[in-house]
Amino acid sequence: MTAPAAVLFDMDGTLVDTEVLWWEATEEVAASLGHRLSDADAPEVVGRAVEDTAAHLIRITEVARSATSTASAVAQALTEGFFQRVEAGAPLRPGVRRLLAELEQRQVPFALVSASPRVVVDSVVGGALADVRFSFTLSADDTVRTKPHPDPYRAAADRFGALPRACVAVEDSPDGSNSAEAAGCAVLVVPSLLPVPASAGRVFAESLEDVDLDVLSRCVAACYAGPDDGTGGSSAA
Repeated sequence: MTAPAAVLFDMDGTLVDTEVLWWEATEEVAASLGHRLSDADAPEVVGRAVEDTAAHLIRITEVARSATSTASAVAQALTEGFFQRVEAGAPLRPGVRRLLAELEQRQVPFALVSASPRVVVDSVVGGALADVRFSFTLSADDTVRTKPHPDPYRAAADRFGALPRACVAVEDSPDGSNSAEAAGCAVLVVPSLLPVPASAGRVFAESLEDVDLDVLSRCVAACYAGPDDGTGGSSAA
């Protein structure tokens, strides 16, 4: 099997255990708007960009849309609340250090592709991931549209000078997986807070502890092979 041209890692919930911190920040802002966050809000919060979650909170709390600063104010409050929590500490997910060390040893390039704002990405990269040699990092601020649109993963593949399907995107959320798949990347899904629907182009693993270069290479092979027998997704095991 041919190794991936590059591995494109999502950040929140994939490399670092920050989805709970994002939920806490959103919960706090929602409460300030008179809304109690619940599981029903999860699809609009987990794995979503700041602006998308802000729009959701405005919609469900019926905040006056005539105030042009409302959306930006809510987004700013979300960003600040999340940033403060990340600055206090963002633990790595299981298996991260071993997998990144293997890729570096085998000279497989890798990058970080996140839907978080640049200030949050820089905080994590300068903290929990300070010793990781990413080829580059992409934040929500670096493309016109972020996840679930394909733009971030297409931009990452372009920067590597590679076809998207020769790259593996490692994701934990439905929106992130949709983004990578729409870009044409091979997709390895390691779910965190939300279940991710299966599809022919996605390979699943329970933890990054179960993932190595062979697993990532199989993801690329599956992507090049195209749709399988219709069962919709496969296991890394």
